[in-house]
Amino acid sequence: MSNAAGLVWTWADTTPDVLALRERERTWTFAQLREGVRGAMEELTERGVRPGDRVLVVVPTSAEFVLTYHALLALGATAVTVNPLCTPRELTHFVQDAGCTFAIGWHEGAGPVTETAAVEQLPLWLLEPGCVRAPEGAPDPREVGAQDAAVLLYTSGTTGAPKGAVLTHANLLACGAGFAEALQVTGEDRMATALPLFHVFGQAAVMFTVFTAGGSMSLQRPFDPAGLLRMAADQQLTSLAGVPTMWNAMLHAETDVTAADLTNLRLACSGGAALPLEVAKAFRDRFGAMVLDGYGLSETTGAASFNREIHPRKEMSVGRALDGCKLGIFDDDRNQLPPGEVGEVAIAGPVVMREYWGRPEATDAVRDGEWFFTGDIGRMDEDGDLWIVDRKKDLVIRGGYNVYPREVEEVLYGHPDVLEAAVIGVADERLGEEIAAVITPQPGASIDAGAMRAWLEERVAAYKVPRIYRIVEELPKGATGKILKRQIDRDDVATTGERPTRAEAPTT
Repeated sequence: MSNAAGLVWTWADTTPDVLALRERERTWTFAQLREGVRGAMEELTERGVRPGDRVLVVVPTSAEFVLTYHALLALGATAVTVNPLCTPRELTHFVQDAGCTFAIGWHEGAGPVTETAAVEQLPLWLLEPGCVRAPEGAPDPREVGAQDAAVLLYTSGTTGAPKGAVLTHANLLACGAGFAEALQVTGEDRMATALPLFHVFGQAAVMFTVFTAGGSMSLQRPFDPAGLLRMAADQQLTSLAGVPTMWNAMLHAETDVTAADLTNLRLACSGGAALPLEVAKAFRDRFGAMVLDGYGLSETTGAASFNREIHPRKEMSVGRALDGCKLGIFDDDRNQLPPGEVGEVAIAGPVVMREYWGRPEATDAVRDGEWFFTGDIGRMDEDGDLWIVDRKKDLVIRGGYNVYPREVEEVLYGHPDVLEAAVIGVADERLGEEIAAVITPQPGASIDAGAMRAWLEERVAAYKVPRIYRIVEELPKGATGKILKRQIDRDDVATTGERPTRAEAPTT
């Protein structure tokens, strides 16, 4: 079946009594999940939703998100899934840009979506736990084309207004199939996540991977590091999915859960941002599960590469291309480079978006034949393993030298007093850009900027060592927990950050 929602129907027919979804004390088998989706389909149809409609979905991670999302896809509508913390101004942009004709919100924090729906004259359905009714009939998923739009995911908008990446039914199915194959997920697997389902990681890479294999998905909201570890132990989970800040939080959580309680946990899947190697090692040492990471973007349905148990793990690599995908490294003239050369990462395959909604010029700028150009800098080896060096736009050029912030951040995460770190470039009259490190210390720890500079000088080349240091209680983060460098005030860091001279002796 080409409709991505058809996965639920497939497993409801073949394994109707297998657990499909769990949220706290509430559970659904695949048969019950299908009935819930059918009930939501009938409700949405009565409220006027039709095939081809674009529907704003402002709903947090919940069973109701899963039910209504699959109902929209089953009806042939397009889900425009956005952060429930968005303001009316942001929601208005999504509604007007996508041409939404209906909105779905959540009973808590409903002010912004209610206001937006009223101003834009959109019918609104506010969800709450248990609101999806039992179906009166048995509607089935509508036949759709493989390239029909299933989801509009808006990018973060680091360069101008957010753009809507059009993900098709085929994109979602390819994402689920690719990850299920790479991670060897089966119907016996039980995966949990606290990721927001409106984001591509939770929605595509987690939900569609689980449902492709006929496994079960457990949801947590809000993210509670000790609580997620306890859930993994109590539910005998086989896998967890999260972003680097989540693994870091679980690593430092106060919990009585040990590796002995997590003997079923075979997968710890990380994505959304670069995973510091020291965090992965420490998590394995404490809980017995190695955190494997991969690489993907909203525009590639969250999928491109992943580390696999069957291949040797190479330090700092984000693994090899998923099944059906291709990876390439290109120079500034878009000539493909040989293994070992550093250039822009490009992706080809069935996970690449159809287009940016209503923006043909923006689409053309990132497409060249079969390739989607990511804006990330990376390299590949002869085996096809990929290393992400940094974001192209995060590159710092200090006095003519290229400095990739991720490399310095990796070293910083190896310092025992560093909890989180972001390395950025700030304007400098003499050098063009200077390197700054914004650091959150471990609880109870204090960081001396001069000693930190000396410690780094022993570990990286002199031109890569930050000259400016800003110690903060918390770094700005997005909905998934990803550190948002663009929200760091570079002018403030440049004027208020410490500029230590070289210390005589480094700390440990």
